[in-house]
Amino acid sequence: FPGKKGHNVMSNKKNILFLCTGNSCRSQMAEAWTRKLKSDQFEAYSAGVEPKGIDPRAVKAMAEVGVDISAQKSKDIDSLGNLEFDYVVTLCDNAKEACPFFPAKTRLMHQGFDDPPKLAEGVNDEEKAMSHYRRVRDEIRAFIENLPGALEEG
Repeated sequence: FPGKKGHNVMSNKKNILFLCTGNSCRSQMAEAWTRKLKSDQFEAYSAGVEPKGIDPRAVKAMAEVGVDISAQKSKDIDSLGNLEFDYVVTLCDNAKEACPFFPAKTRLMHQGFDDPPKLAEGVNDEEKAMSHYRRVRDEIRAFIENLPGALEEG
């Protein structure tokens, strides 16, 4: 049992960090999908360059497919302390540009996804607004389903 005292069994899981500007939507979805679909291979984390709280529509979109992210918190990258990551995936251009320095062994990759809150801005129809969240949720799921292969291509 990894983690039990007296045992030297190392986990073969890779640490993966999903980085976005606000850590409110896309990176939260990516973290949750990785936990649900790839928890045997990855330990998933997410953070934001400027965290701003979880988007309620992101919570709703994930709940529709049976993934509860309501307890997840929006985090600043500094709050992850000295964790070492095997992979860091930036999900928006702003995070890519503001991405902090990581050790050489960390593989950085950019995989951009549209920003649902921005697309839903000014949309008066809740169903139309949610359609942006659902599309991006499904695109992120497809990306996560292709891990780890997608990480090697980047």
